[in-house]
Amino acid sequence: MKLDAIKKLQQKKYRQEFGQCLVEGEHLVLELEKAAKKQTELQASTLLVTEDYAEWPSLFNKQVISSKQMASISDTKSPQGILAIVPSQAIQPVYAETDIAIYLYQIQDPGNLGTILRTLGWFGGFRCLLSPGSVDPFNPKVIRASMGAIFHVPLELDVALESLTGRFNQIACLDMHGDAITSAAFRHSDCYLFGNEARGVPREQLAALQAKAFTIPGAGLIESLNLASAVNLCVYERQR
Repeated sequence: MKLDAIKKLQQKKYRQEFGQCLVEGEHLVLELEKAAKKQTELQASTLLVTEDYAEWPSLFNKQVISSKQMASISDTKSPQGILAIVPSQAIQPVYAETDIAIYLYQIQDPGNLGTILRTLGWFGGFRCLLSPGSVDPFNPKVIRASMGAIFHVPLELDVALESLTGRFNQIACLDMHGDAITSAAFRHSDCYLFGNEARGVPREQLAALQAKAFTIPGAGLIESLNLASAVNLCVYERQR
């Protein structure tokens, strides 16, 4: 694959067209290699390295390029010198039926999604469902913020909001006037719904889902929590 084409993978339309994404940095490549031992489709990845990493042992086909070439395709200001081209469809961790679903409705911030995936990867036993119109999980910023959790947390893309009622017995959502997440009822849900950072979930659609409302108790000095922080607290409480 030519360097110009690799650079295009920074853009969503080319990631979708080529079916590939970029994984950059030593830690992320290590997580990719760990996942590839179980998800053999990931072994079709290609590793690009500078001379500093020329001796890096890898499962993948490896190519040494110059530091200047690495800088031309990197998404970071100070490239580490190691980057993998990964087939996006191969990033498909298998989920268990017992995994709890975290549904994200039209989430837009790549840092939020990456942080949420990192939390789900830490606790385990969760899968992440993304609605249509959500940020691309293969965005380099998402992958970087996930710290490699994207290779370990099962993902479902373009899951319609209205499909949840047919899949889950009890859906929970956050609302300022709901019961506290510390209540026993909070742990009875099998799907937890979180809305867009600015707009949440449309009230009409939320009502149709018959989602049970819960709130994160606070001092009330500010209006709301960051989305990733809210998910983190809920996941911790669910597993506590």
